[in-house]
Amino acid sequence: MPTLSFAPNIASLVQDCRALLVVAPAGVFAAEGFPELLPAPQQALLLELAREQKPGDLGVVAATLTGAQAAPAAGAAVGPRKLFTGVLPDQGSRYNSPARAESVRRVVAGADLGSTGKAGIVLVLTDAAHLLPAVNAVGRAIPVYTAKSSPASTLAVQLLALDRSGQPIPIGPEVLATLHATRTAAALVDTPPSELHPGAFAARVREELAGLAGVELREIVGDELLVEKLGGIHAVGRCAVEHPRMVVASYTPKAGGGRHVALVGKGVTYDTGGLSIKISGAMVSMKGDMGGAAAVLGAFKVLASSGCQHRVSLVLCIAENAVGPTAYKPDDVLRMHSGKTVEINNTDAEGRLLLADGVSYAARVLGADVILDAATLTGAQLVSTGLLHAAIVSNDEALEQLVIAAGKASGDLVHPLPFAPEFYKQEFESAVADMCNSVKNRANAQSACAAQFVYWHIDDAPVRWCHVDLAGPSFPKNRGTGFGVALLSEVVRRIE
Repeated sequence: MPTLSFAPNIASLVQDCRALLVVAPAGVFAAEGFPELLPAPQQALLLELAREQKPGDLGVVAATLTGAQAAPAAGAAVGPRKLFTGVLPDQGSRYNSPARAESVRRVVAGADLGSTGKAGIVLVLTDAAHLLPAVNAVGRAIPVYTAKSSPASTLAVQLLALDRSGQPIPIGPEVLATLHATRTAAALVDTPPSELHPGAFAARVREELAGLAGVELREIVGDELLVEKLGGIHAVGRCAVEHPRMVVASYTPKAGGGRHVALVGKGVTYDTGGLSIKISGAMVSMKGDMGGAAAVLGAFKVLASSGCQHRVSLVLCIAENAVGPTAYKPDDVLRMHSGKTVEINNTDAEGRLLLADGVSYAARVLGADVILDAATLTGAQLVSTGLLHAAIVSNDEALEQLVIAAGKASGDLVHPLPFAPEFYKQEFESAVADMCNSVKNRANAQSACAAQFVYWHIDDAPVRWCHVDLAGPSFPKNRGTGFGVALLSEVVRRIE
């Protein structure tokens, strides 16, 4: 797989570099005083190539050979043999990230940097605050997981961020941790479900969190879930070969104080739909149904490794929604951790059962003040907010606005859906239980209703809550993105 590291300066980046991609807004390329990156002939070629491009709405990448020698004379100044320009639009809409992170990802993904040797990427940023989303976008464009039988890529990519004057922008520990955690989360989503079953996922969690100061971890497995009154998680995963489980980690800062924030993630390692089985190809890509758990795991690691001021709990609800003789059934009634009962009318609405137990445990057992849950919860999210904006639902307007702002700052964009219990609880009416698990009317704000189901299990708890449905952004095409790591860690840092 390609490696990704940071260069201290332009001289180090360009040395032995076979291909170089320079990314900047069109106006920066066009302005006088563009940073001197290359020997004069190649610098002129770079600017000519960039200034000929029209970035459109989402950016454009162009390439040229430079004519540099493969083996230059000793001591001769030489630049890369292949040169790319990634020209970004100068601005985006108010619903976009100011860093235009998606445009950065697109131009990096569109540049053929090769599969061997060394390649360089230079980000020329108009604002140092754009560093985290821009760097994270580069990481997303260079995925980690592969199972191809062809020889592994030995490409070594080095990255350098500069301001408009050409001065390097320091890469802080939070940016570095977010990059690595996002790439790890994406790799987990890409991993085949027979490799990343519930037991293997829990083992990866222990591996990721090993050695972090102030972190303690606990795992509740199989029938132990029933002892802890976690009937939703147990029901969803009870017929799979690998037992369902809840993994709980806690981080306590040295200084103490601050809030207690819980990060709750849906970790369905594969979703067949259960007895309400997915048909017509809808099961393909369901290895990604643990994208929410991957996101909160990554965010927790970023926060714990960078010394977050708040106490942070991680609650991973992990199960495989399999088909078998002991599978939970439509018409079953489950008793949840909240004490409420749920009549099952759709076993493919399983993620909300996991989250309902997870948020209730976070509120009632762990005593969290703020609960953030993340899940690839509904296909309707893609209809509601698309492939690049996660949908959020919150019981607290100030928290909702904080999450929106954190999305723009981190590059993990979100858009709010209505929080209106009085309109949505009726969709879950049951004759024999407190509620059903799936709506009567699928045309009535499905994603907001699914979030309402989760909230119903903590509606009597004094917590601020925000739900993040990241079904589209977590797996928009054929690769995981690690969406949510940057968003959630940024949200927690901003909570007062």
